[in-house]
Amino acid sequence: MSRIGKAIITVPAGVTVSVDGAVVTVKGPKGELSQELTGGITFEQNGNEITVVRPSDSKQHKALHGLYRSLINNMVIGTSEGFEKKLELVGVGYRASHSGQRLELALGFSHGIVVELPEEVKVDTLTEKGKNPIITLSSHDKQLLGMVTAKIRSFRKPEPYKGKGVRFVGEIVRRKAGKSA
Repeated sequence: MSRIGKAIITVPAGVTVSVDGAVVTVKGPKGELSQELTGGITFEQNGNEITVVRPSDSKQHKALHGLYRSLINNMVIGTSEGFEKKLELVGVGYRASHSGQRLELALGFSHGIVVELPEEVKVDTLTEKGKNPIITLSSHDKQLLGMVTAKIRSFRKPEPYKGKGVRFVGEIVRRKAGKSA
C-alpha cells in the first residue's frame, strides 16, 4: 500500500471539507479550493480525520491513491495556513518592485519585465543595500504558487559560471570552473 496514500489527513479547526459527487471542496480562513477525484478514488471522513481509499491494487489506482492524498492534504494546509516561496535575484543591477498585482523585474535585459500575478497570489519585494533583492510570494493554492514562481525563475535561471539569475532562497547552484588559460 502507498505510504503517502495511507497516511491520515488531520483537518484543523476552522476548515471544512465537503464532497459533491467526485468534487472535493475545502473551505478555510485563507480561501476555498476544489479538486475533482477521478479513477474511482474516494475518501472517508471520521470527525476531523480523512482517509483516502482506493478500489483495487492496480498500478493506476496505486498512483492516484498517493496523488489525491497529497492534493487534498495541500488543500487543507493551504486554506488553514497558506504557502510561501521566496525568490532571490543574484546579479549586478537586478531589481524587483511591485505595485498591486504587477511585479516589475530588471534582470539585465534591454527592457524591464512586467508580470501580472493572479489575484490568489500576494507579492512583497524587499530591497536592502548590499544584499540581493528578495521577492516573497504567498498563496493558499500550492499548485498556482509553484507555477508562478517557476515562471518568474524562467526569465533568468541561475547560470553555473557566476551564479547570476533568479533562484529560490537557500537554493544551491552548482558552479563550474571557467576556461583554463
